[in-house]
Amino acid sequence: MLKHLKSNDKPIYDLLKAEEKRQHEGLELIPSENYVSSAVLEALGTIFTNKYSEGYPGKRYYGGQMNIDPLETLAIERAKKLFNADHANVQPLSGAPANLAVYFAWMEPGDTILGMDLSHGGHLTHGDPRTAAARVFNFIRYKIKDIETGEIDYDQMRDLAKKHKPKIVLAGFSAYPRELDYAKIASIANEVGAIAMMDMAHIAGLIAAKQLKNPFDFGFHVVTSTTHKTLRGPRGGLILSKGIVSNPLSPVEKKIENIPTLIDRSVFPGLQGGPHDNVTAAKAVAFKEAASPQFKIYAKQILKNAKRLSEQLMKKGFKLVTNGTDNHLMLVDMITSFNVSGLQAERVYDAIGLTLNKNMIPDDQRKPFSPSGIRLGTPAITTRGMKEKDMDQIAEWMYKAITHKDDEKYLNKLHKEVIIYCKNFPLPSDF
Repeated sequence: MLKHLKSNDKPIYDLLKAEEKRQHEGLELIPSENYVSSAVLEALGTIFTNKYSEGYPGKRYYGGQMNIDPLETLAIERAKKLFNADHANVQPLSGAPANLAVYFAWMEPGDTILGMDLSHGGHLTHGDPRTAAARVFNFIRYKIKDIETGEIDYDQMRDLAKKHKPKIVLAGFSAYPRELDYAKIASIANEVGAIAMMDMAHIAGLIAAKQLKNPFDFGFHVVTSTTHKTLRGPRGGLILSKGIVSNPLSPVEKKIENIPTLIDRSVFPGLQGGPHDNVTAAKAVAFKEAASPQFKIYAKQILKNAKRLSEQLMKKGFKLVTNGTDNHLMLVDMITSFNVSGLQAERVYDAIGLTLNKNMIPDDQRKPFSPSGIRLGTPAITTRGMKEKDMDQIAEWMYKAITHKDDEKYLNKLHKEVIIYCKNFPLPSDF
């Protein structure tokens, strides 16, 4: 395997082997990362990558689609069934383009979107001023009401919606450890005539496995996602919607019931050309895996591991934002905990083979590249077969490392322990 790469491009081959070694010998705690199965990886590396297929099944601008059309149709049907949607667009190249496609499908330049504040757990594409979307649309941001419980200020959300009349009320997050009240959010959207949209990128796998609530069950119109993270597929995007599915290449009136078609037209030809058919194949494989009984067991274990790890960290003096977690991730205030910045903590944990990321906490007074917090989660380590007792060990390493952060010899000792420990938990794929 990889013999052609090794002979044709040794520097790239060497980097790949080095990354393979890093993944085998360390623990991936970044909550937005995961390990794909051998089947997903195989699909991703197929000759589907050679094909161009602008358009949609049955309506393409290129010939030779006799295998591509059933491939994309299969991916669409599997995604619809998995999330109880009327329609699925499996072509978005990632989560950010998926969100942009929805914005442009429903909004006009200057229209308003009500989304979660980045520092309170939202995502860049939910209105950060540095993003392209923020140059086109007007974003208003809501926040957490109580940092100790993590409760979102739904009264503030309703007041902002009434005042600013958004076209989209946007739920979803990248660093929020609690469950959302979808019924309240949908009610607020309906009250002001907006569509209710959820970015479930982080928790898609948990929703697919019915371990967390499905926004569609509470009246949401659109749900976007990545296909990696907890869903454990290839890096890509997905848009699910409720409404009437019609010819994606024919204009339709801008009504809520036409959202599926408006989104299709926004993805292509609005934002993208040809989809990546090899990625579509890998998405289809991942959707099938996520519908299996084994995946449900996996998702349950993610939550068990996250709860146990959060409890063990708090026992050792780590201050968790919202004092725990309801999902797969946790946010730690490292300044309050150990007077260490998130950047310093990230580097310390890198040194012992624990990969996590620095992250801002609500109303953080520090800069994004040296924030007060760190973000970590359990999807990837659960994929490797880890259980609650392993969370105890990880918490112990995290405590020892941060309290000996300036002792290089001690950190090297911990790193060796991590490498030995990892040998008991092989990756699900061989690369």
